[in-house]
Amino acid sequence: MTAGEVLDIALLTLRVGLVSTAIILVPGVALGYALARRDFPGRALVQTLVALPLVLPPVAVGLALLLVLSRRAPIGRSIEALFGGPVLLTWWAAAIAAAVMSFPLLVRGAEQGFLGVPRRLEQVASSLGASSWRVFVSVTLPLASRGILYGVVFAFARGLGEFGATTIVAGHIPGRTETLALGIYGRIEAFRDGDALLLTGVSVALALLVTGLAETVLRGRRA
Repeated sequence: MTAGEVLDIALLTLRVGLVSTAIILVPGVALGYALARRDFPGRALVQTLVALPLVLPPVAVGLALLLVLSRRAPIGRSIEALFGGPVLLTWWAAAIAAAVMSFPLLVRGAEQGFLGVPRRLEQVASSLGASSWRVFVSVTLPLASRGILYGVVFAFARGLGEFGATTIVAGHIPGRTETLALGIYGRIEAFRDGDALLLTGVSVALALLVTGLAETVLRGRRA
C-alpha cells in the first residue's frame, strides 16, 4: 500500500468528517438550545428521535437513509436535482450518513452547554437594554461554547469512524468513497492485515489529534 493511497483515504475521511459536522452544526445547536430552554409538546418524543441513531444498528440507519435518498423518494429527488446527479454511492452519501449518526452527540453537547448557562447573567444583560438576539450572541452562546465544542468534537470524531450506515449508502469504492473505516474493513476481508493495521494507526493518530486539540482549546478557555 503506497503512501499516496493512505493519504488519499485519510483526506477523504477528513473531508467526510468536516462536511458532516458542518451539515449538522446549526440545526444541532438550535435543537440543543430548544431542548435546554423550551418546554413544548412532544419534547420527550423529540429527544427520543434524536437519540435513535445511537441505539439503532448503524446498518438499519443506513437502510433508512437508502430509502430516503433514493430517486423514488421526494427528498432523494430534491437532493439529486440540487446536486445535479445521484448522491448514493458518492462521498456525499458518506457525509450524510456520518451526519445522521453523529447528530445526537452534537445536540447533547449543545444541550448540556446551554443548561449550564446561568439565567441571571442573561437577565442582567436584558435589564441593561440588550435585545434577545444580542443576549444570545454575547452572553448565552459564549458561556455555552464549551459544551457545544465538546459536542462538535465528538460528532466530528464519530463521523471519522462511521462505518455501518456509510457502507449501505456510499458503498466501498476505492478512490471515491473509501474512508478509513471502509479501508480497514476491506483490507481485513482481503487478508491484508498489514495494510489494515497501517490504516488503523492513521485512524488512531487522527483521533488523538482531534481530541488533543479540543482539550487544549478547552484548557485555554478555563484559564
